[in-house]
Amino acid sequence: MMDSLPDQFHALVIGASGTIGAAFVDLLRESPRCASVQGLHRQSSPRIDFTDDDSVAKAARTLAAGPRYHLIINAAGILHTDAFMPEKRLADLNTMQMRATFETNTFGPALLLRHFAPLLDGERAIMAMLSAKVGSIGDNRLGGWYSYRASKAALNMLVKTAAIEVARNQKNSVLVALHPGTVSSRLSRPFRGEAIGRPARDAAGDMLGVLDALTPADSGSFRSYDGAELPW
Repeated sequence: MMDSLPDQFHALVIGASGTIGAAFVDLLRESPRCASVQGLHRQSSPRIDFTDDDSVAKAARTLAAGPRYHLIINAAGILHTDAFMPEKRLADLNTMQMRATFETNTFGPALLLRHFAPLLDGERAIMAMLSAKVGSIGDNRLGGWYSYRASKAALNMLVKTAAIEVARNQKNSVLVALHPGTVSSRLSRPFRGEAIGRPARDAAGDMLGVLDALTPADSGSFRSYDGAELPW
């Protein structure tokens, strides 16, 4: 697993308490080539909470004392809560829902890019942000889901823009937006995810395979779990 990374590589998973994040942690811990994998979430130490900007900077400062990372994956995201579901029409739009969705799907990951990109190893490193195919503007044929679509489209732009900057000084790094597909999880449950989604472990394995094959020339791209390049 992750044969393109140096032997005894170091990995970091943000959103490790979620279904997909936990699957990434489990798979990486099982790999004899992975020297360490750290999982961060709102109750971890250090903690990361996207509603608390300082927590992201503090976590990065804490981890900077350790080894550089060859793999960083952000698996945190939000589609719905007890307070709201994805909007089906313009009449459903409201700032509370948009603010909460962007806070988790866009603003938090933006701070991860800012504070954690400097922790990438210089030999070879991959930083992946879990995005979503519904964040593709070119592929949007059904409409709806305004906040979620827009937050992921904005995330994709942040990844693309950061990849250009990071390439100037970290030429061996790869930054990528990654679509996991439909996974059986709390996020997808209201949308028949348990029936049509695949197990999180399978999805995480697929995505690790895609990341393993990426080169610095692929940095700034938007990829599906099957390796296909998705339209912006």
